[in-house]
This record gives sequence, structure tokens and C-alpha cells, in this order.
Amino acid sequence: MLDLIFEPLQYGFMQRALVVAVVTTVICALLSCWLVLIGWSLMGDAVSHAVLPGVVLAYLVGAPFTLGALLFAGLAVALIWLVRGTTKIKEDAAIGTVFTTLFALGVVLISKNPSQIDLHHVLFGNLLGLSQSDVWQIAGLATAVFVVLVVKRRDLTLFAFDRVHAHALGIPPAALSALLLALLAITIVSAVQAVGVILVVAMLIIPGATAYLLTDRMSRMLVIAPMLGALGSVAGVYTSYYTDAATGGVVVLTQATLFAAAYLFAPRQGLVTAALRRRPSREGDSSLTVT
Repeated sequence: MLDLIFEPLQYGFMQRALVVAVVTTVICALLSCWLVLIGWSLMGDAVSHAVLPGVVLAYLVGAPFTLGALLFAGLAVALIWLVRGTTKIKEDAAIGTVFTTLFALGVVLISKNPSQIDLHHVLFGNLLGLSQSDVWQIAGLATAVFVVLVVKRRDLTLFAFDRVHAHALGIPPAALSALLLALLAITIVSAVQAVGVILVVAMLIIPGATAYLLTDRMSRMLVIAPMLGALGSVAGVYTSYYTDAATGGVVVLTQATLFAAAYLFAPRQGLVTAALRRRPSREGDSSLTVT
């Protein structure tokens, strides 16, 4: 058992993969708690796909990966706000229009320069190919987001549950909305390098959704989601090492497995748990009727 644990740690790329996987999933899991409660899961999907042209342009001009992704993440958020605020189009339609347009732009750019860009790494990440500088960069962005989320957690939670009450207390909902969107963009930029444009969506949704099934208190949710995210990351990285499978994909599948377990066996909301609770009562009712 010890050999199974320590063998992958002999390699530097595995050490970096574990660190980055845990850091990115923990910060994504924290943010996912508010995204799930507010109903912004589609917003995370939109921004993650919208960074594709920024990533491609950064590769083409030799600019930092983070700079291109961050610019287009900000552009996506600004365009969604603009379309939603200046037209009668509803939020989901504005999100869908903006992110599909920017994602299509990224696909076109890749098709025009197929020899210079590895589409597989852009879409699905390259967790095992990260350099030490990448690790420090991702850790720095994640730490900044973590600090802001911890400091503003009460305001963000009030914003998620009751925007009118937040406004009455002098907490501007528009400012909190903008802050949350900015944190979302930074989080996506840090996670895209690890798991890619597509799989980062799962990391922004699954941990929060899983924690939501396990508890009805926000304070516990903010602890459970990161713990599950870290557990899924470590288990996923180790599983990918021994099965020789795509690391980012295995990490997401591991988190999905945890969600499935909560969906079935959560103490209050699990399907199997609920069925077992109903069964004794039905048997009792049946015997009473016969008597």
C-alpha cells in the first residue's frame, strides 16, 4: 500500500500535478458553492469556453497564457452584462450567444493555425506537463481568489440568499455581482491550464452541487465542497497514473463519482436513503391496515 502511495511521488511532474490539482479544485469548489446557490452554473460554463480565443492568441503571439485567457474572460463577462442590460434578451440567451460566439472564434483561430496549437491541451488541459513557474502562477491566482472569498463570504452568502436584504443593509448587489464574476474569471484562468476549457466547467459545478446534497447550511457547505474537491483530485491523479488515462478527465470523473454517491446516499436527500426511510413506515401502515 505504501509503495502505491509513494511511487508516483518519485516524479516531479506527478508532484506538480498533485499540487495544482488540489489547489485548483479547492478554489473551484469554494466558488461553486455560491454559483450553485445563485444559479450561475451556466455563467461558469460560458466564461470557461469564452477564454479559448484568448488562449489561442496568446500561443500565436508568444504572450503569457494567463494574460490572453484573462482578457477574454473579462471580455465575455462585459459582453454578457452589456447584452443583458441593453436589450430585452434574458440572461441565459445572452450567455449562450456570447460564449458560443467567442468559442467559435477560438475554433476558427485554431483551424487557421493547426500546426502551432495543440487543441487537445487547450480543451482538456495538460496537468502532467506543467512547469514550476506554472505551479507558482496558478497558486498565486488561487490564493488571491481564496483570500477575497474568505473576507467577503458573509456578504456573498447574503447576496446569494436575499439580494433585497443585502441592499437594505447597504451592501450593493451590483458590486457583489461584479466581484463574483471577476473571481470567476480569475479562477477559470488558473484552472484552465490544469484541466482545460471543457473540464473546468465540471470543477466549478460538481463540488458545490455535491455539498448541497449533503448539507443545508452554508457554513458546512463551504467546508465540505473543498474537502470533496481535494479528495477527488488526489484520487483522480493517482488513478490516472496507474491506469494511464487522461488526468484531467479522471479527476472530473472521480468528482462525479462522489456526486453520484451523495445523490444516492446523502443522509436527507439521497434516493436510496429516502427509500429506506419510507420502507419501514409503509410496512407499519400495511400491518395496521390488516389488523
